[in-house]
Amino acid sequence: MLGPVPKRFFLTTGAGNASTDLNAFDAALIEAGLGDTNLVRLSSILPPGSQEIPPSEFPKGCFVPLAYGDLTCSEPGTIISAAIAVGIPDDPHAAGLIMECARIGRPGPCEDAAGEMVREGMEHMRGLTIREIKVVSTSLAVERVGAVFAAVVLCP
Repeated sequence: MLGPVPKRFFLTTGAGNASTDLNAFDAALIEAGLGDTNLVRLSSILPPGSQEIPPSEFPKGCFVPLAYGDLTCSEPGTIISAAIAVGIPDDPHAAGLIMECARIGRPGPCEDAAGEMVREGMEHMRGLTIREIKVVSTSLAVERVGAVFAAVVLCP
């Protein structure tokens, strides 16, 4: 399936508690502004020349292409975190890279891990110079069942 190459992106996060894994994940999507959409999970490439925009609203039921990291946990009191990083190359004709991390614990180590994966994938594996790495994260103390979600959403 070929379609238009996205030219814009935004980063978003969400977290939520509920009574089941799926409801907790849905609560996290609602907080991230994506609760009434159909997610189309992508691998980790940011199209060349993509521009960051503020988070956007989508029509209910539309397909939303994104790369994301998530974690669900059912142990009350546990801190869970998710982070996503996007690396933007110096060369506007080169693709950027998106990496995600989700784990038990505070968000700092998750942010660091996602950023380091971007650095390795761009500098060491692709030989690209990085102009900027953007990272967002969220965390949550689980009450019943908790979920965290961090995403880079690609837009036309």
